[in-house]
Amino acid sequence: MKESILVIGSNGQIGTELVTELRHQYGESNVVATDIKPAHASIDGTGPFYQLDVLDFQGVSEIISKHKVTQVYLLAALLSATAEQKIKSAWRLNMEGLLGVLDICREKPFRLFWPSSIAVFGPTTPRVNTPQYTVAEPNTVYGISKLAGERWCEYYHQKFGVDVRSLRYPGLIGWKSEPGGGTTDYAVHIFHEAIRSKRYESFLAEDTLLPMMYMPDALRATIGIMQAPSESLKIRSSYNVAAMSFTPREIAAEIEKHIPGFSISYKPDSRQQIADSWPQSIDDSHARRDWGWKHEYDLAKMTDDMLVHLMQPIA
Repeated sequence: MKESILVIGSNGQIGTELVTELRHQYGESNVVATDIKPAHASIDGTGPFYQLDVLDFQGVSEIISKHKVTQVYLLAALLSATAEQKIKSAWRLNMEGLLGVLDICREKPFRLFWPSSIAVFGPTTPRVNTPQYTVAEPNTVYGISKLAGERWCEYYHQKFGVDVRSLRYPGLIGWKSEPGGGTTDYAVHIFHEAIRSKRYESFLAEDTLLPMMYMPDALRATIGIMQAPSESLKIRSSYNVAAMSFTPREIAAEIEKHIPGFSISYKPDSRQQIADSWPQSIDDSHARRDWGWKHEYDLAKMTDDMLVHLMQPIA
């Protein structure tokens, strides 16, 4: 069967790269992008695009019908740091958006991807090798919405047979687009500042250890779980996925190998409290066993690749 794919929230850190990769794999005309803002420059003119609010469920439904959509990636959300400033807006967008699309999926069966996050875990969660099944008592707006979303995903799968698939993303690092207001954004900013000024002031403390993933791995995981046979997926809430964990001090040392004289200072802000409630490392054995997840990038390999791409225009 020919796949027709809809990406909702295509302008974000994940969305822009996911649309590009999906269009490469499935053909430009077979991947429809939507966002509440005009198309991001990196995807503008490369395939169908609609300016659309995810909460306009009639509009979403009409696009799904018009393009005979078989897969939906629902990426529209307010992220962790931004959500703390806009509590009710974040809950409305993150929750009502998901519930609305789940309801459409009951009427028009398609595979649905919805991203969760390590933010579902909280200060009472075991922080080292955090298991798939464990205590989840998030104390952030974003984490609360993601935990609720996971329960809704499993509910709709069990009650209505909705084919929903999800990953608990760690911090995501990429060079193609700016990060979108998350707690792990420092790990993107640090590369830009290293090239620009050889200095970076981190908003997280030097020993803050967090799980991270390079964008090419995140894209492979996202598309991989959507391509996996339905019967192989044993978890319909959300899968743990992992690649690497590092601290601001460790990534700075890795960057300094490429940019001698680079220095980092530390001025923790409100995002430190969020980071302190999250895991330090993740056990993703279920994803590796059920649908063959395997990461490719560690800190050294990612740093090499980030700097090669970010320094290209200068060369």
